[in-house]
Amino acid sequence: MLSFIKAKIQDESTLSATLTRWRLFDQKIVFTNGCFDLLHYGHIHYLAAAKALGDKLIIGVNSTKSVKKLKGEHRPINDDLTRFHLLASLSFVDAIIEFDEATPYKLIKTIQPNILVKGGDWQPDQIIGADLVLANGGIVKSLAFIDGYSTTKIEVKIKNEGGRG
Repeated sequence: MLSFIKAKIQDESTLSATLTRWRLFDQKIVFTNGCFDLLHYGHIHYLAAAKALGDKLIIGVNSTKSVKKLKGEHRPINDDLTRFHLLASLSFVDAIIEFDEATPYKLIKTIQPNILVKGGDWQPDQIIGADLVLANGGIVKSLAFIDGYSTTKIEVKIKNEGGRG
């Protein structure tokens, strides 16, 4: 079972072969991205909704270096191995790929997904890579944001409660 999970964690060359296979069978490819530091209900809800839009779900995951630039030196809380394996263990996730840049623009250009999604805190015209997907006849969507769930809120709660159960 662990080998099945590990196989979902891909690099550019393995993902290229995977994409070729999926496109051969005319699979609709959905792409999203994020840090996914502490996996929570908001993530699960969002990713399940993303998968429901197509046949295959690819998640671009910010590298540690990229997370630190976006969120600060104290993040990510979980290491890459943990973040990638947690996401890959979800049944509705088909592939994970790490990116090191500040945005996934280059990755989106390479993948050319049919559908690009982000959480409801992003307007479709603000979503990085929307221009690429729309130019190829694809769809860009902002999915419902579940209030009250965020890694930052979990981090604050842990700090404020000081580890009290």
